[in-house]
Amino acid sequence: MIIRHITNMLLSIPLLPILYYQGKQIKKSIPKLPEATGSSGFVHHNSDKQLKLLCLGESTMAGVGVATHDEGFAGTLAKALVPLITASVKWEVIARSGYTAEHVAQKLVPKIDFAPDIIVIALGGNDAFTLSSPKKWKNSIQELIDRIQDKFPNVPIAFTNMPPIKAFPAFTWPIRFVIGNLVEILGQALEEVVEENSDVYYSSERIDLKIWSERYGVKNETSAFFSDGVHPSLLTYQVWAKDFAGFLSPIINKN
Repeated sequence: MIIRHITNMLLSIPLLPILYYQGKQIKKSIPKLPEATGSSGFVHHNSDKQLKLLCLGESTMAGVGVATHDEGFAGTLAKALVPLITASVKWEVIARSGYTAEHVAQKLVPKIDFAPDIIVIALGGNDAFTLSSPKKWKNSIQELIDRIQDKFPNVPIAFTNMPPIKAFPAFTWPIRFVIGNLVEILGQALEEVVEENSDVYYSSERIDLKIWSERYGVKNETSAFFSDGVHPSLLTYQVWAKDFAGFLSPIINKN
């Protein structure tokens, strides 16, 4: 992982002026979408059991690209979990667009006043965009885990898949190459941190839009998966959440 990161950085050096210019142009061209509204909800199941689900993270967890959280990742995840765990799900989202792992650890965790049974975290995009090193990322992730476990001992933590930056249609090939490689490296680093902590999980399967298309019977058109060329569309949030529910339900049923 370290060798791959060094190699990626060395290959990136000649591209830095191009990346800087193209990044500014992309930022100007992409409309600033709002975060989703309705940060909590409840999905009923005809049983006495109830799961309290807390979702933390960056813009994807904040629902940028859809109108409400009910139709975004958190709401769809809750709906998909109900039949898999045979329990009602009360869910809440605490997330901010533009936040890194360090921001979530230091700014969002202290704001949690919801006693969860499980915590789902979506991060990685902003840490890659800011060219975070694997070491810094690992330290930030560990700090996040420590802060959560200090506040909520014995509550499982599950990290979602890393964002598929190499598939972002709004990005040029140099940006997809450099940032896309980096986010994969950060994914490897996340896996290492997770392995060192108890009751912490990571869905390490790389997001592949073609596989999703075949698995869920949706059209394999890249543009359909993105709201603005960067953030997920309604289709992506719902497919991703249903897919993640299959990863998450055995963890919940085990605990």
